[in-house]
Amino acid sequence: MTALKKYARLEASGLWRASPEDQRREVIVSIGDATLMISDLQDRAITHWSLAAVQRANPSKRPALYHPDGDTGETLELAEDEHQMIDAIEKLRRAVERTRPRPGRLRWLGMSLSIAAVVAAGVFWVPKALIDHTLAVVPEVKRVEIGDALLQRIERMTGPACAEPSGQRALATFRARLGSDRISIMPGAVQTSLHLPGRHILLNRGLVEDFEEPDVAAGFALVEQSLSRARDPLHDLLETSGTWASFQLLTTGQLKSEVLDSYAEILLTQDRSKPAPESLLPVFAAAELRSAPYAYARDITGETVLPLIEADPMAGTEPKVLLSDADWLRLQNICGG
Repeated sequence: MTALKKYARLEASGLWRASPEDQRREVIVSIGDATLMISDLQDRAITHWSLAAVQRANPSKRPALYHPDGDTGETLELAEDEHQMIDAIEKLRRAVERTRPRPGRLRWLGMSLSIAAVVAAGVFWVPKALIDHTLAVVPEVKRVEIGDALLQRIERMTGPACAEPSGQRALATFRARLGSDRISIMPGAVQTSLHLPGRHILLNRGLVEDFEEPDVAAGFALVEQSLSRARDPLHDLLETSGTWASFQLLTTGQLKSEVLDSYAEILLTQDRSKPAPESLLPVFAAAELRSAPYAYARDITGETVLPLIEADPMAGTEPKVLLSDADWLRLQNICGG
């Protein structure tokens, strides 16, 4: 988003609370890469909100009160004198809103008719071409929506994502350290880790409960991030679901419930090939994260992941701290023990 560059260095103070039961605390608010970052006064990340999900509770009133979409309990209050930050957030929210699909409007009708004509003419006779074109025009907001719909179906089979409040706050710090928009800890039935459209990563609770250090969970999350960037997860959904699913998404902006139900079940049951260890070394190096803990968690013998052990980019150095001991304990109890 071009507008982000203008506000890259803008900061403001505000009052944040995680839930209605918590006391408000003074924080520093800044605008990052598609996120609103909230840090304490020592510049330690507390949480960050996707700009696409920032909602205002009191439009046109000051002080401005914001909350994440779907969670009115977590709030951020910006005083009237923080007008630059308020104006910036409002401008970015309007920019995000303009990118949201508007089913029923003339442009959607025009697109549908145009695409139907092109398909009828045979331009997209090859399914691959149809998928590639669909991926090129589907906005990120729609990818997030599809990812959320898949998560809802996965939760029917696994139970809701773990959400113990203090664990959630520790998870927010964990996400910020990895530069990830969304990570959820799942109570069961999920493979070790998964990624969904909309940059949402799912981790099995065993990754935080069964290991003594957060590096293992961080490694699996980092690998899912890398896989998601290398190959659009929406591509896998459309390729698996067939040409008609791509055509539906392209012309209506929606996927049928049966398509999402079927793909959610596939995600939970099919075996996935693991990325080559050599290809992951640059990923761990860029994140300044040890690769050996992830490697041993993937193969306790170390035989199939030897490069990640012998060429650990952080070997002999002091990596950045992922979580404090207290936050790690809180994250380990995010599913309620």
